[in-house]
Amino acid sequence: MPTYYPPVGFHFRVSFQLEEAGDADTRFQEVSGLGQELNTEELVEGGELRFAHQLPVGTRHGNLVCKRGLLPDSGLVRWVRDALEEFTFTPTTVVVTLLNEKHEPLTGWHFSNVYPVKWTIGNLNAMDNSIVVETLELAYQSQTPAVT
Repeated sequence: MPTYYPPVGFHFRVSFQLEEAGDADTRFQEVSGLGQELNTEELVEGGELRFAHQLPVGTRHGNLVCKRGLLPDSGLVRWVRDALEEFTFTPTTVVVTLLNEKHEPLTGWHFSNVYPVKWTIGNLNAMDNSIVVETLELAYQSQTPAVT
């Protein structure tokens, strides 16, 4: 009987469906913001004092946040700067794929109509011996499981 082990969270790929995105634009050290939350509305029934009904009213999600070592001249950074500096938006599709030890997809998440909302560069510190990290914060319209 095979034993199941949960997948590791450090082997993944982030794919931007942009012409100008290169191979280096798939490598990130961290991705967060995966998930959804159900919004509810409280309904108090007249005469019922023991509880209030919680009714589902829709889902919401946060932004997708991707971190990596600074790549100042990448196609992805040009796409981000076009949006934030020139106000020229080109929504795209992003696929985050969790990989196994053979670099094969295990599962994934498909984000549609993605556009950048924030780009930050980590602190520059002469007393620290670390790489400069850039953080991309991305808004999106919907999230669905990716076909693997």
